Amino acid sequence: MDLTHMFIPHLRKHQKSPFKAVMGNPTLEMINMAGGVPNPSTFPLLQIQAKVRTSSLNPEQDGILLLKHTQLNGSTESLNELLQYNDGRGMASYCCFLRQFTQTAHSPKYADWDVIASCGNTDSIAKAVSLFCQQGDHIIVEEYTFPGALSNLEFAKIKPVPVAMDTEGVVPEALDTLCTEWSGSSPLRAIYLIPTGQNPTGATMSLERRKAIYAAAQKHNLVIIEDDPYYFLQYGPMQERPGQLSAAEMKKQLLVPSLLSLDTDGRVIRLDSFSKILAPNLRCGWITAPQYMLDRLQILNESTILQPSGLTQGVISRMLNDVWGLKGWNDHLCALRADYAARRDLFVQLAREHLAGMVTFTVPTSGMFLWMRIDLGAASNDPTAMPRLLEAMKKCGVMMAPGMPFNVGTGEASAPEPYLRAAFALANTDMFAPALTRLARAIASIRDSVLPDKQPATKPICTPSIQIAANGSN
Repeated sequence: MDLTHMFIPHLRKHQKSPFKAVMGNPTLEMINMAGGVPNPSTFPLLQIQAKVRTSSLNPEQDGILLLKHTQLNGSTESLNELLQYNDGRGMASYCCFLRQFTQTAHSPKYADWDVIASCGNTDSIAKAVSLFCQQGDHIIVEEYTFPGALSNLEFAKIKPVPVAMDTEGVVPEALDTLCTEWSGSSPLRAIYLIPTGQNPTGATMSLERRKAIYAAAQKHNLVIIEDDPYYFLQYGPMQERPGQLSAAEMKKQLLVPSLLSLDTDGRVIRLDSFSKILAPNLRCGWITAPQYMLDRLQILNESTILQPSGLTQGVISRMLNDVWGLKGWNDHLCALRADYAARRDLFVQLAREHLAGMVTFTVPTSGMFLWMRIDLGAASNDPTAMPRLLEAMKKCGVMMAPGMPFNVGTGEASAPEPYLRAAFALANTDMFAPALTRLARAIASIRDSVLPDKQPATKPICTPSIQIAANGSN
């Protein structure tokens, strides 16, 4: 299905930059004096070498990653090519691996899909949204969502329209009702959502839920922007003993199929990132979509970032193509899932022990977040209770993200809702119990605060010797 008619007007006609349209692609026989391109002989980097963790690697490679300046490095381009200007699609070897991996992981159902390199999902969100929305338009989002996406929308003056969620994410009936009854100043063309290990709620859509969301998108002709950085951090239900599932056992667990894998129309734009599965500041990811959409995204890349760092793409390509291979990469992902499962199991176990009667939550089956509703007792109706709780937490030496910045429907002027998002990825596991003990003290201090004058308790809350950071940066 061609959705070109849904693009914002100036993107409906595919146009390359005027310079590239005139110059075309120089051939090897040409003496190329057209571009403002430095001669690679001036590049001072002659060789890059890195040691890669060897737990899931081919032993013959010994975990050494090498990039030489004038010759191909296995399947990966020479260092000179990686350091030179390139187009907005990304390095060929990088995209080749991700194309192969996407086919293996998602098996897209239509023929003309492809991948394009990205600078991670925050940048990808802005570009994907800008295909279909411009200033004054509206886009559907989950009622709690990633603040980076909301910042993108605010900057572009695009208005988020929240849709209700439950423990599996977006409620299909609520989405259908919203679209059916919509009477806004601009049509609804797209929905942005995080279907796996949702940020901040940790919710993961079941296969049945994903099918229902896709059916609603078909009914109302919506493009789905599937932001899925936690997709490969699925680890299933709680285990009796933390760490019970090994990486080898994780291989036996099937992942919930993605929305991309259900897409028969070509209406899903899937955003993937290495930030949560390799390292955040690599600033690399990839977008999967129909070719004609990627053509427009290439234009947007070339007018902003050009493409992600060629050097970073080269390091990732060399590691995935030539050092790990597809098997080693899958082994790495299974090891990550086992690690996150153990962290989740321990953190939830300790939360039940230390916060009994103080919080309620749904146990996540993916991602890195536990979304807790705080029972503030007698202070529940006090609009100052949550700000005071955050101050009490600081004094006790524990940090978690409050719910308000994620809430699309409230804004800063509204009374903060009693939610905290705890990210169990960063802190060492031996800090989980102290973090939760400190949180319990902070909650108790607010529950015990004097009403109706709403003055905080005057007695010392706690005097920690260390700070425990239990929130994520995103």
